[in-house]
Amino acid sequence: MTRFYNIDEANDRLAELEPLLLALRDQRADLIRLRDLVLEADNDQESTDDDAEQLRLLRLRMQGVIDQMQAAVAEIDRMGITLRDIESGLIDFPALVAGRQICLCWRLGEGPIEWWHSIDDGFSGRRPLIELASGMANE
Repeated sequence: MTRFYNIDEANDRLAELEPLLLALRDQRADLIRLRDLVLEADNDQESTDDDAEQLRLLRLRMQGVIDQMQAAVAEIDRMGITLRDIESGLIDFPALVAGRQICLCWRLGEGPIEWWHSIDDGFSGRRPLIELASGMANE
């Protein structure tokens, strides 16, 4: 069953979510760096036994980062929040307004939640929350 957030509940979750999203962003960057090192090592025609061991260790580090990322994503999912983009830290909180399901939209670097969009529009359809309060959200 979908958990719906009101604006206060969603804003209260941000203190818990921000460190998770920052860690995910850093882990993503680490994973890309490690992947590039593995690709470089795989393409090395003159590899030695030491190189093979280094490659094995790089792959183990990659798996560790992946495991950490999966745990963070699972935690976000457990809260009923949708992670849209790791790099920008974009998340959506499901919400109900006048019986209609919408998403409260937030990303890293923003203050309190100030945006929403319909479930069909996504980020490109972001609109200010004030529209909901003033009744201008009729579509």
